[in-house]
Formats: sequence, C-alpha cells, structure tokens
Amino acid sequence: MTLPPTTAPLAPPSRRPIRELPDELISQIAAGEVVERPASVVRELVDNALDAGATRITVRLIAGGVRSIVIEDDGQGIAPEELPLALRRHATSKIVSLGELEQVMTMGFRGEALAAIGSIAELSITSRTPEALHAQRIDGRTGELQPAARAVGTTVEVRELFFSTPARRKFLKSDATELAHCLEAVRRHALARPEVGFEVWHEGRLVEQWRPGDAQQRLRDVLGEAFARDSREVALQLGPLSVRGRAGLPETARARADLQYVYVNGRHVRDRLLAHGVRAAYEDVLHGSRQPSYVLFLEIAPERVDVNVHPTKTEVRFRDSREVHQAVRRAVEAALAPSRSSPAPAEAAAAEAPLPAPKAPPVSVPEPERSPAPAPRPAPAWHAPAPVQGRLLLEQAAQLHARELPAPWRAPAPAPAASEPARAIAPVTPPVPAHAPTPESTDSDWPLGRALAQLGGVYVLAENRHGLIVVDMHAAHERIVYERLKRAVAETHGDGQDRALASQPLLIAATFAATPAEVAAAETHADTLQQLGLDVAPLSPGVLAVRAVPAALQGADAAALARSVLADLAEHEASTLVQRARDELLATMACHGAVRASRRLTIEEMNALLRDMERTERADLCNHGRPTWRQVTLRELDTLFLRGR
Repeated sequence: MTLPPTTAPLAPPSRRPIRELPDELISQIAAGEVVERPASVVRELVDNALDAGATRITVRLIAGGVRSIVIEDDGQGIAPEELPLALRRHATSKIVSLGELEQVMTMGFRGEALAAIGSIAELSITSRTPEALHAQRIDGRTGELQPAARAVGTTVEVRELFFSTPARRKFLKSDATELAHCLEAVRRHALARPEVGFEVWHEGRLVEQWRPGDAQQRLRDVLGEAFARDSREVALQLGPLSVRGRAGLPETARARADLQYVYVNGRHVRDRLLAHGVRAAYEDVLHGSRQPSYVLFLEIAPERVDVNVHPTKTEVRFRDSREVHQAVRRAVEAALAPSRSSPAPAEAAAAEAPLPAPKAPPVSVPEPERSPAPAPRPAPAWHAPAPVQGRLLLEQAAQLHARELPAPWRAPAPAPAASEPARAIAPVTPPVPAHAPTPESTDSDWPLGRALAQLGGVYVLAENRHGLIVVDMHAAHERIVYERLKRAVAETHGDGQDRALASQPLLIAATFAATPAEVAAAETHADTLQQLGLDVAPLSPGVLAVRAVPAALQGADAAALARSVLADLAEHEASTLVQRARDELLATMACHGAVRASRRLTIEEMNALLRDMERTERADLCNHGRPTWRQVTLRELDTLFLRGR
C-alpha cells in the first residue's frame, strides 16, 4: 500500500516591520467596502446630489456602468477652492462634530465615497456654484483644475471602474445584470424623493424616467398600478416614532422578496429586525413560503438610531429595537386586519387620504372598488356573545383536543342560571341564527351577499350586487374561530404574555452537544423557555439537557425542538417568540374546531357564516394563508357564456 507523500511544513515567514500603508492602498482597501459594483457608485453619487439640494438628477451609463458612469444634478455645486479637498479621504461638509454624527439627517456623512471611487477608477468632477461665473473641472488623478462650461450644479464622471484592481472586475456580471442593479439603486431613491426628477440613460438610450410630482404618482410610476391597487395604507404614530407606507395584500404575495422597501428617515436600509417585524405581521395570513410586498417609511428621532454602522450606510441600529419591532408589526397588522368583505369607514377615508413619505409630498392610492359597509343590524345567533363564546370554545377545544391545549389556558364555562339549562356551543354544529337575512332581503347591505346553495359539501355559493361569491366554508370558519380564540385568551389572561404554557416532564432527559451560543441563550432566556413550556439547562460544559417540553408537543424531538427555540431566541425578541408559539397552538385548535367539509348547512347557517366573515378581521384568508372566498363578477360570467358577442 502506497502512502500519499507528506507535505513539508511551511517555513515560518520572516518578520516584517510594522509600517503605515500608502494612502492609495488605504483608499483601495476602503473602496472594497464602499464600492462593490457600478450600482454602489450610482448610489453614493446620487446620495451626494440629493444632499446638495438637487431637484433633477440624470444618470448616464455605458456597459452597465462598468465603462462609464456620469451623474448630473442641478444642486448647489462645489466651490472651486473646495474641489481638491472633496477628493480627499474623510473630507465632508455634512458633519463637523460627534454631536452632529449622532443626529445625522443627510444621506452621506462619512467622506469616503469620492476618495474610494477615485482610487479604483478614473474620476473627474465638474461643478459650478450660483455665485461663480463659470464651472471648474478637476481631474481625480492629477488634481489639475480647468475652467469648464456648465450650468449651476455638479457632474461627476467615473470611467473604467476597477481598472486599477482588475481582480475585482472579474467578479462583475453581464452588462444587463449590472444595469439592472443600477436601475434598482435609482429606484430606491426615487421612491423616497418624489419631488426630485430622475432619468437613467444607457448607451445613449433613455431606459427610465420619473418626473417630479406627488408621492401618489411616484408610487404608481415606480412600483406599478398593480401594487397600488393591491395594497393597504400603513399609518401608525407612537410618540417620536411613525410608520407610514403601503403593505401588499397577502393574496398578492410573491415567490421572491423583490418588492420590499424599508426607509429610515428617508434612507433605504436592509435591516433584519424590521424585516422580521413585517414578516411577523403576515405570520398567519401568508401561504407557504410566499413573500409579502411592502414599502415602509419610518421616521424616528435621529438620536434614537445609529446610521454609522457600515460604510455602505444600508444598516442601522436602534436604541430601543423592541419598540421599533413592535411598532412595525402593529402598523402592518392594523393595515391588514380589515376584511375586503367589510371595509370600515376609516379605511375608506384612508384610501383618499395622502400617504406621508419622508421628505416628500403625501401619496394617496385609492383602494380597489368595494361594496359599502353593511348597515347596523342585530347580531345573528350563530355564536354566543364574544366573551362567553370565546370561553366556551376554549373549554370545548380543551375537552376534544386535550393534548393540544396547555392546562393554564383552560377556562371554566360560566355556571348556568337556575332557570336556564346548561348549554355548550359546538363550532361544528352552529345554531340557526335569529336575525339572518331572509331570501327576500336585498343583498345591497351585505358585501358577501345572501346564500344560495352549498356545493359539494365544501363551498357556499352566495349572490351579491357584483355577481357570484364562492366561500370555502371550513377555511372561513377556521379564521373566525381562530380570531375569537385569540380574543378569549387575551380577555382571560390580560396581554397573554405572562402565563406559561403547560409542560410535560420527560422520563429521561434529552441531552445534546450545544454550541457556546446555545448555552448562552439557554442561560439568558431561562424565564422565556419556562413560558414556552421548555426546561433546558446545562448538564455539563458544552452539553444541554431538556427535561420538559410543551404538553401539546410531547411527541416531538426534544433536542431538535430546543435547538430551534434557542436559535430563534438568539435572533429575535423573546416576547415575540412566546406570542408566536401561542398563536400556532390556537391556530391548530381553530383548525380542529372549525366546521368540517361535507357538513350540510342550511341557508340560515350559510348566511350566518357570511355575516360572521364580514365582522371578522383578516377573514379573507384562513390561518394557513389560503383564500376563504372569491368573487366572480357578472362580466366574467358573461364572458364565459359569450354574452354580448
């Protein structure tokens, strides 16, 4: 048997003295963080143009920006004596002290972009101030100043990107791909600054143009009519923090997360905390791995957010991350709560109201045409009054599915009065409503119309003023029961965050080798783990033991469950995780407690279901994100049967 040759040990490197790096090498190292591709240059230069007060910005590209990038603006310009200083590292007009750094409101402030770009490309700047008789042009390589012809404003020209670092240039994609990234960089600025006009030219051809105007039209121009039509207004004010924007309807979610924009004080950011807050708001209304679409503008006191986190300025840190996370979640949840079948007056008014955006005129996007809200009528007897019904449902679910309902949630049913026999409400057998609409009632008062028949034991057919309504009765009732169970838990246990889930002790503790991060999470969040019904504690250095699991999950893999929860605790807010776990258990209970397929309903029961849907938040989708009803218009029916042709 021939053994592979052994590799000779590497000789220790000879000692080299510590020395200062050359300025050019320092700038090239910094450029590696600031400039990743042509789109990075476009973003930095457009930032500078906006800080200069530009109202019109033109971007000209050749070969996707690799060969040439030219940014023209009509801003205040740069004084001739300041042009050489503008090319030096850490030279800026945005801040002069630590106090100003902690309250930055400009797009740029680090003073690195021009120096970094100049170290890896051919750079020149032509600028003119309102007081100057003519413009001045400076060459980034030689520093030579020359008179030039130009109106007031600045032109920055960048040629042969990465010419001095050819290895970086090999990592660039095709011209079409780099052009798409540059367009996206300008699009992000255009969304936040509707008062500024933007043009993008490529190879002498105009590829995108956004004219200055109001935020409503800018939203439509940038994201399209479909997003404006299929989204809801988001508006929340909490002291110094405000959240404004648009959130796409869950049923229009996308396969990719390519339509998600978040701005903090007018700056586009990528923040995992904010993304998680939005995702949590869509938690029980998205189907599968679909991605929501949204545009959110956060306005917060500058001293409460740190934008000096990364050279690209796309990351931020909040002083109170929990407050921001909860605000984003509440704002989006409130926007998604109203059902399309029952628009509230406030929602209709909001559709006509402007959308405040950072540093921009208001935007206003009308909602899709909807039926008017139903007139006030006596509540149908499909369910008992909400608090009583919630407790009865909770008790019944505990009796039918004891393994899924932790003991602390069990609420006793109210004792029956002496003159009234005891009663229990079964979700699968709803009583006939006392005030359901009769077949002779007009459907104009009811957005979901009046029931006609049941199809296949699964679907309820109803008629409204627009045509035919098709309802998945199990999915619809599942959402109704789920929302009532959530309210019942909140009514019984306050905010629902102080009670621990019932746990099941394990006969033999499950142990697993844990990473230092998992051990730290187990020690730091011991109280939270107890709330979730988990008992996880160190057994020895590097080993954790799971001694109890939630009663509803007693058959699960204890070690895998603990690892998953510890990973979530390390990444997200503890209180958010507890609430999410409870909601998942309630969703399971609602699914089992909802009326089953093949259950034959009377016309009165169908009508009562429709009325409950109209009063229930998020009734358009079930707990798993599937639609609960669909509208087939008369025009669509006419098309199917070729009427009018």
